[in-house]
Amino acid sequence: MNMKNRPVVVIIGGGFGGIEIVKKLRNAPVDIILIDKNNHHTFQPLLYQVATCGLSAVSITAPFRRIFKGQQNFRFRMTEVTSIDPEKKKILTPIGEIGYDYLVIATGSVSNFFNNEELERNSLSLKNVMDALSIRSLLLREFETAITRMQSDEKKILLNFVIIGGGATGIEIAGALAEFKTHIVASDYPELDPGLMNIHLIEAAERILPMMSERSSAKAYQYLTRMGVKVWLNTRVSNYDGLNVTLTDGTVLRSSAFIWTAGVKGALIPGINGDAVAGNRYLVNEFNQVKGCEDIFSIGDVASMITPAWPRGHPLLAMPAIQQGGKLAGNLKLLLAGKPMKKFSYTDLGVLATIGRNKAVAELPFGRFSGFFAWFLWMFIHLVRLIGFRNRVIILIEWMFSYFTYEYSFRIITQNGKNTGR
Repeated sequence: MNMKNRPVVVIIGGGFGGIEIVKKLRNAPVDIILIDKNNHHTFQPLLYQVATCGLSAVSITAPFRRIFKGQQNFRFRMTEVTSIDPEKKKILTPIGEIGYDYLVIATGSVSNFFNNEELERNSLSLKNVMDALSIRSLLLREFETAITRMQSDEKKILLNFVIIGGGATGIEIAGALAEFKTHIVASDYPELDPGLMNIHLIEAAERILPMMSERSSAKAYQYLTRMGVKVWLNTRVSNYDGLNVTLTDGTVLRSSAFIWTAGVKGALIPGINGDAVAGNRYLVNEFNQVKGCEDIFSIGDVASMITPAWPRGHPLLAMPAIQQGGKLAGNLKLLLAGKPMKKFSYTDLGVLATIGRNKAVAELPFGRFSGFFAWFLWMFIHLVRLIGFRNRVIILIEWMFSYFTYEYSFRIITQNGKNTGR
């Protein structure tokens, strides 16, 4: 794959950070090999809308070969990395060994079930397109099944949706399900009483959206409760067996729809020295170099850069990954030119979370907002960040259509059974 005997930069992971590096190295004198187990980039912030029938999976994805079409120094291989050999400067994959001069680990994060195997086995998470399609199919299948049940208790179990985790993803799913109940159930399922559908959002902390201010958290809580979501605070889940959700206070909720958004951890790859790992993330310096490995870098969710300003590392969001990817691309160019690298400094551009139509909270450098303006900002920023003009147009049209018609267009069951396997 070394086409012109130039330095080879291998990037593992085509998330926000990985594709940012590829773009910024477009004209650099290197050969780039991007490795990902999927052939496409996924715009993860909108996965919840795929899961709740608001968008199609195609509209939030973009094939890598289309994104980088015409980029002469780019190659893509769809495979998984089984291990890294830092001494021999190569990675091991099912398709063979791949050597590198510089390695960038941008594998992102995976769901963290805190070593509870039963929770992991029975939960649905939301990390990729297949997860979103699994949740969408489950949602629709529960309603189709509920219609065939005679007992109201059976219907309630099927229509009891339990979401674990009160972060941005959790409240966005809860809000979308509440709108589904309000605008879709009565028209599409006239045989069912919409009141049989219940949505529970369970958060271990004393408030939802703990990464935002108390004011924003309170506003989001107000929106959700007014929409009919039951919010449980200071509450943890001890177990879920596929039907019974056991809470730490002894309460048992019966549900066959259990969605886990409570925690994530870095997607580590075997081979890196254990001293370079802490808290399921690679320890990196201010140049994103992995501890003890000068030619291996890590960015995004899987990297932990401890600084006085960020004593616990940067937040597991898209923007740190994008900024680190851009800075690392510049530093690789400096390395190639024999110049010293520049330290990374994160610019916090704020946090947004949407709860539903005209309901959102935003904390940005120029102010804090809620309601319609925050919701409009959320839509605008997400449209701008989407990859591909076609995707932007499609999603804008879908959003406009659903806003004026209260319709969710993509109510199609695509999977036969409950897919909870990680």
